[in-house]
Amino acid sequence: MQLSRSAFLTVVRASAVYDLLLTVPFATPWTFALAHAQLSSLNRSLGGDALPDFGPFHVLFACLMGSIVLVWSVLRLRATSVALGRYDGVGRFLFSTWMAWALAASGAPLLWLFLVPEFCWGVAQWLPVAQGDGSSAARAPFTSAAPMRSSRGG
Repeated sequence: MQLSRSAFLTVVRASAVYDLLLTVPFATPWTFALAHAQLSSLNRSLGGDALPDFGPFHVLFACLMGSIVLVWSVLRLRATSVALGRYDGVGRFLFSTWMAWALAASGAPLLWLFLVPEFCWGVAQWLPVAQGDGSSAARAPFTSAAPMRSSRGG
């Protein structure tokens, strides 16, 4: 499967919007407290245990993660590019790895609701992107510009 450049950039923007919506509750200690309670309730309704209570250091790291993902999301919306999509894909594969580790360690069914979309966004942002000149050759990862041409017509 190969995406056109415009379709790929739409995926990058959509993943940024998804991140904004999903991580806003993680941005402050007060919104995280509400989100933690809701996530704990959801995990219980899926057959898991209540989530453990978070201390100040746990909340700090949750809010740091939420804050940086919000900034990263705004960057991808304001400066959408193939390169940022590729970097985001790498980040999603890393996040997926740690979510899979937490799932294996805890068995918390709630993690599936985060792990599956995270991995799918990563895959979508590593699909080949068609060249902008109409050729069907796929671009290499992390490239977004047209091939460089000499000022002498080469």
